[in-house]
Amino acid sequence: MKIMNTKLAPTAIGPYSQGIMIADFIVTSGQIPVDPLTNQIVEGIENQAEQCCQNIEGLLKSYGSDMSQVIKTTCYLKNMNDFEIFNKIYEKYFISQPARSLVAVKELPKNVLCEIEAIAYKEE
Repeated sequence: MKIMNTKLAPTAIGPYSQGIMIADFIVTSGQIPVDPLTNQIVEGIENQAEQCCQNIEGLLKSYGSDMSQVIKTTCYLKNMNDFEIFNKIYEKYFISQPARSLVAVKELPKNVLCEIEAIAYKEE
């Protein structure tokens, strides 16, 4: 088991890692819309969804995988009224059409509007 650590995604804000690589799989922690270069939260659901996807993409690239290898995601939205906009951004990135769970939650860390976690395959 290998703990993931890359500058292409935000650092963990608690006692956890950005993700774990085990065997041929990468399991990411939930990625909120923090720009890893500025450590700032981007504004608006469209930008936030985009940043979450870019953070997942950065983690995967850093460890030899990519978005086409994602097999499962779990997505959290603060407001289901953002579902359509979120989906529009999501489909640009998750080209493998992975299995997905999406739920509305009362609150997310740092009061963001969305969060995404992923499981991906890593080809040898």
